[in-house]
Amino acid sequence: MREPVYYSGSAEFFDTHAHIYDRKYADCNTTVEDILQRCRASGVTSMLIPADSEETSRLAVDMAVKYDSFEGITLYASCGVHPHEAKSYTEDTEKYLRDCLENREAKKIRALGEIGLDYYYDLSERSVQRVVFEKQLELAYEYDVPFILHERDATGDCLDILRRFYKEGRLRSLPGVCHCCSCSLEASQELIKMGFYIGFDGPLTFKNNKKTPEVALNTPWDRIVIETDSPYLTPEPNRGLINEPCHVAYVCGKLAEIKGVTIEEAAQITYDNGNKIYGVN
Repeated sequence: MREPVYYSGSAEFFDTHAHIYDRKYADCNTTVEDILQRCRASGVTSMLIPADSEETSRLAVDMAVKYDSFEGITLYASCGVHPHEAKSYTEDTEKYLRDCLENREAKKIRALGEIGLDYYYDLSERSVQRVVFEKQLELAYEYDVPFILHERDATGDCLDILRRFYKEGRLRSLPGVCHCCSCSLEASQELIKMGFYIGFDGPLTFKNNKKTPEVALNTPWDRIVIETDSPYLTPEPNRGLINEPCHVAYVCGKLAEIKGVTIEEAAQITYDNGNKIYGVN
């Protein structure tokens, strides 16, 4: 297997979406300490660890608390139930999420998520996904926290739900982040008008991807954050290898190229945006 290429410049990055608890790392004998050491060497100084179930919510919180400031990296977490896991959502799950949100400062929680709809895999019934999505949207509004939106092959239903909450005044002025945005330019513009940030990941760097660069070009700077979705969606030049947060530099570099700025400028803007949407400082 080829060796990954690492960024060695002076920019500092905020990876706003990295599942560093994922079992894929253990399978290749990579520890959290290994990941964070490579992060620091590659300029990543802030990271949000997102959840997709009650189990991973606990893992994300534990890691954010345990490893915060390790190698000088500031860590945050989210809690929430992904549409794949919607079938497992119970009253006890909601009670757990409420406890997390009520104690979010101590638990380093900055968002609810990932939540949303995924009709590509249909691992939970679509009707169940919609119900659980709405339940968690209500929690986000009740507790005044941003949410991490996951949407795949479900743009129509997702937007219908969000439009209704928006019109009813049940979305925050900055509702959250459209994670790993893969929707059309038109859909992304509608999300931006609702107040959303748009998250860009490894696919932005893929040579055969024409849609996402167009979305990035037309997204205002003050609505952009960068992510890796580690261990998935590894950007070029490391595509095909396991992804780590240290590779977020290549997402930022491609974004800088599309926008016609330096990587240092793009890194600073997206860092500030990550801090703003997740209530840091």
